[in-house]
Amino acid sequence: MQIAFKSDRGKNRAINQDYVSYFVNEAQQPLMIVCDGMGGHKAGDVASEMGVSHLGAAWKGSRFTNSEELSRWLIANIQRVNDLVFQKSLDYSDLDGMGTTLVAAAVVGKEIIIANIGDSRAYVYRNYKLRQITEDHSLVNEFIKSGEITPEEAQHHPRKNILTRSLGVSRKLDIDIMAMPLVQGDLLLLCSDGLTNMMDDEEIAQILKDWLPLEEKVLSLVDKANEAGGLDNITALLADFTDREGEALWRQERN
Repeated sequence: MQIAFKSDRGKNRAINQDYVSYFVNEAQQPLMIVCDGMGGHKAGDVASEMGVSHLGAAWKGSRFTNSEELSRWLIANIQRVNDLVFQKSLDYSDLDGMGTTLVAAAVVGKEIIIANIGDSRAYVYRNYKLRQITEDHSLVNEFIKSGEITPEEAQHHPRKNILTRSLGVSRKLDIDIMAMPLVQGDLLLLCSDGLTNMMDDEEIAQILKDWLPLEEKVLSLVDKANEAGGLDNITALLADFTDREGEALWRQERN
């Protein structure tokens, strides 16, 4: 297994409010996290950094034998991180109203468990097909599900950035948890909407199918999103579940 990631400010933002990293626990099980912060000038990046770093710190001392145990851990610890972010927004007036999306993926045995809040996404690329695993918690996605607008209309909808769920904005938190079996050769993509608002699934799949090193695929995704306008911060994390003897287990590309 290999992991590579890249986060970029984009062409239209003064600061990067995305945050991304991965962590390995006592059983050498990986946890990968992408957060996309929101709030005032400084608040969004505080929320996203807290989301990643606090969940990752808790992960380091853990170990799991099955997906049910891992799912319970994710729900409990994401709720705890939510409370920390919310309390900090109450304690500091300049952080009032901050929050963040969170998409996280962890591996136990031959299963991957994904947790999601907001509109950052998890995809799996398998057998030359890209499949979105998470569901966006956004107003426009509710409109799509009710048949009010089409997915194409959602791309340019004036309220496309309004979330129906986010971490750190209240004590109450609903978390989506999904489990799926891993298949040899799977590629997992975690990303912020700065990527998916600039590229459609076909464009993403085209890069993932290329015979490029994982780091170059991540860079290509970010570069293409910037070439398409780079209107927001852009973050992509790729995990390659292909066994290759003699290669390093973890690789990364930082911004």
